[in-house]
Amino acid sequence: QAVAELGWAAPTAIQAEAVPLALEGRDVLARARTGSGKTAAYGLPLLQQLLRGKAAAQAAAQAVRALVLVPSQELGQQVVRSLRQLAAFCARDVRIGDLCAHADAAAQRPVLMEKPDVVVGTPARVLAHVGTRSLSLRHSLELLVLDEADLLLSFGFGDDIKALLCHLPKIYQALLMSATFSPEVEALQELVLHNPVSVCPPEPRLPGQCQLRQLSLRCGTEEDKFLVLCALLKLQLLQGRALLFVGTITRCYRLKLFLEQFGIAACALNSELPARSRCHVITQFNRGIYDYIVATDEEVPAVPIQQPPSKKRKLGAHSKGKDPEYGVARGIDFQNVAAVLNFDVPPTVESYIHRVGRTARADNPGTALTLALPEEHEALARIEDALAAENGGSMLQPYSFSMEQIEALRYRCRDAMRSVTKQAVKEARLREIKEELLNSEKLKAYFEDNPRDLHVLRHDKPLHPAIVKPHLRNVPDYL
Repeated sequence: QAVAELGWAAPTAIQAEAVPLALEGRDVLARARTGSGKTAAYGLPLLQQLLRGKAAAQAAAQAVRALVLVPSQELGQQVVRSLRQLAAFCARDVRIGDLCAHADAAAQRPVLMEKPDVVVGTPARVLAHVGTRSLSLRHSLELLVLDEADLLLSFGFGDDIKALLCHLPKIYQALLMSATFSPEVEALQELVLHNPVSVCPPEPRLPGQCQLRQLSLRCGTEEDKFLVLCALLKLQLLQGRALLFVGTITRCYRLKLFLEQFGIAACALNSELPARSRCHVITQFNRGIYDYIVATDEEVPAVPIQQPPSKKRKLGAHSKGKDPEYGVARGIDFQNVAAVLNFDVPPTVESYIHRVGRTARADNPGTALTLALPEEHEALARIEDALAAENGGSMLQPYSFSMEQIEALRYRCRDAMRSVTKQAVKEARLREIKEELLNSEKLKAYFEDNPRDLHVLRHDKPLHPAIVKPHLRNVPDYL
C-alpha cells in the first residue's frame, strides 16, 4: 500500500536483486550508484521481516530488532523519513527510533526506553547509548544494516563499528550497502557479513548523457570563475535550483558573500553549522524556499579499518567547531536539483561522482558544470579518464561559452570580489555561528511547540559584513 502511494511502479536494478535475497535471510553486500534506490532495497525486507515476526503465533516481547548505521546525521534523518513512509500503513506495529534528530543524548533516552523495533543512528551515537546501557542489542538484534559503508569508514567510524560488534548477538542478518568497494569496505565485510551474496547491478555510477549533461569549462584565472558564475546566475543562463560545491569552508562563505553583492540569496552549508540547522536548510531547499546552496563536501581521506585513526586526525575532525558527523555530498536527497556546479574541481573521482549524483536523480534530467583553473586541469583530466573508461566514451563535454560576450560584466565582478575581503569572510563565519547559538538555545523549546514558525528562521539571509552596493543588484540592458 505504501509503495503504491509512493508511485513506485517497478523496482530499480538494485531493489530487484537485493530484496528477494534479503527476504530469504541471506547476508547481502550491495553496490549501486547514489540515487539508485538503496534505502528501499534494505528498507522493504527489513520492515517485512519485522511484520512477519510480529504476526507469528508466539510474538516475542517488544525490543530493538533492527539497527541501521549511517555516516551522517543528515542521511540518518532521511533514512528515518523513508522508513516511516514505507511503514505508513503499519505504523502501529513498527516503531522507528531516530537517534539523528536531537543533538544531545539525554533527549534520546526516552525514545530508546520505548524499545523501538528499528533504531537509526551514527556508529558513535549508537555506541554511546550502548555504553550508558540506554540501548541493549545483545539479546534482541536480528538485522544490522550498514548504509553508505564506504563513507562510514572515510568518516573515521571504523573503530566505533568494531567496538559495537562486541555488543551484538552471535547470529544476526547483515546488509552492507555501498556506492564503492574499497579494500577498507572488504575488510569491514569480513568482520560483519557471514557467507554474503554480492549484488552489483551492471550500471555506470552516474546516469547516461540523455539524462545527465556533464560539462566542463577551463577558466584562465580565479576572476574568470567568479565572472562566469555571475553571468550564469544574473543572466539566468542557469535555470532552476542548484548546488554550488567548493573545497573549503572559507571559500563557501566567500562565494555566499560574493553572490550577496549581486542580490542573489544563497545558503552556506558546511560542518560548522549545528546538525539541526543543516537539516533545516535541506528541508527548506527541498520545499523550494531557497534556490541556491553553497556547500563543502569535506570528505576526509579513508581511514583503513585495520589501524585506528591517529590522535592528530581525531583532533582535526573536531577542531574549529566542525562536526565530524557532517556529510553533504553523499546520500542526502536534495530534491529537484536542476544543476550541480563544481566551482572548485573535486579532489577525487569519487568526490565528483558523489557531488554530481545530487542531480538527475530517479528519472529527472540534470546538468553538471565544472569550472577548472590551469592548476586544476590535472585533477579534471583524471575525472574525465575515469568516466570515459567506465562508460566507454567521453562523458564531459566542453561548455561552449564565449568570455568576450560577458566582458562588460567584468568590472562589476571585480568590484564585488574586492568587497569580499578575508576579514569580511571571517566576520560572516562568526556572525552565522552567533546567530545559530542564539536561535538554537533560546528558541529550541519554542520551535518544538511551534514548528511552523521555524520557516521564519531563514538561512539565506544576507550576512552583510561586506558593503553591498545596491546598483549591482540590477543588470542594465546595455550589459
